[in-house]
Amino acid sequence: MKKTVLSLFALAAMSATALAADVKPALVYGTGGKFDKSFNEAAYAGAEKFKAETGIDYRDFEPTGDTQGEQAIRNFASKGFNPVVAVSFAWTSAIEKVAAEFPDTKFVLVDSVVELPNVRSVVYKEEEGSFLVGVLAGMASKSGKVGFVGGMDIPLIRKFACGYEQGARAANAKIEVFQNMTGTTGAAWNDPVRGGELTKNQIDQGADVVYAAAGATGLGVLQTAADNGKFSIGVDSNQNYVHPGSVLTSMVKRVDLAVYNAYTDTKADKFTGGVQSLGVKEDGVGYALDEYNTKLVTEEMKAAVEKAKADIIAGTIKVHDYMSDNSCPK
Repeated sequence: MKKTVLSLFALAAMSATALAADVKPALVYGTGGKFDKSFNEAAYAGAEKFKAETGIDYRDFEPTGDTQGEQAIRNFASKGFNPVVAVSFAWTSAIEKVAAEFPDTKFVLVDSVVELPNVRSVVYKEEEGSFLVGVLAGMASKSGKVGFVGGMDIPLIRKFACGYEQGARAANAKIEVFQNMTGTTGAAWNDPVRGGELTKNQIDQGADVVYAAAGATGLGVLQTAADNGKFSIGVDSNQNYVHPGSVLTSMVKRVDLAVYNAYTDTKADKFTGGVQSLGVKEDGVGYALDEYNTKLVTEEMKAAVEKAKADIIAGTIKVHDYMSDNSCPK
């Protein structure tokens, strides 16, 4: 009897090992570097959480150009990695091609949509999270002028800008909003010097709160705002700690959950393809309040942003989605 029980335990252990062996996670970042303290680093945090909880390691790759992304995705798939997560709209065509070539491999694409049965596309309602931080910016501004510095000039980043402007106007109908984009290529995500120059220009025009949606470029925005005694707003990851007392808040986008859920769902054999759209209601986007910015956000500001959050969830506030209509209501 004892031998039989031991045999059952051995079989169970072997089965668990076999199941774990079926999960061989891979992660391809967007250009801009793994440790950008923003978008890519959020993805890294999700992979690290999975590794810490399960003991299952993952492989990752940091492309420096668009062609490297497709090569990395195909390379991971050909070596049996599963699932392969690609974070960036830039890998849309790559996922489209490679997922069709490897129908038995599961793929996850963040920030864009590919309609194939083995692909999960995770998109976010960035306009909703940006509206919330816009409300805080509008209330914190003493000059009545706020700024926005985007990374690559694409509809996705215009979506952040438009939501932010709407939120700022909800707090102060007469507010002036400056907007600049860093560039038109992937290099725009990793140019903190240029981010700092654009921020200084907006500050010189009177902006006293500047929101960055620019990957590693945003670090230049946060630094310049701190150097000039102004507020900044971080993005994707919680960046409040980067310059405590200067970062008013951060628009948190849960890219970490997209990665973590892809790995855990595959491990549990619960992976599904299709499109996941995550907004305020789904806790996919929001604003960050912690020990680094709690003294900057007054009770009045907190009440206003919480009301805006509740109204978005209830549908009484509808934030414009620039991706569905390339305009931004004034």
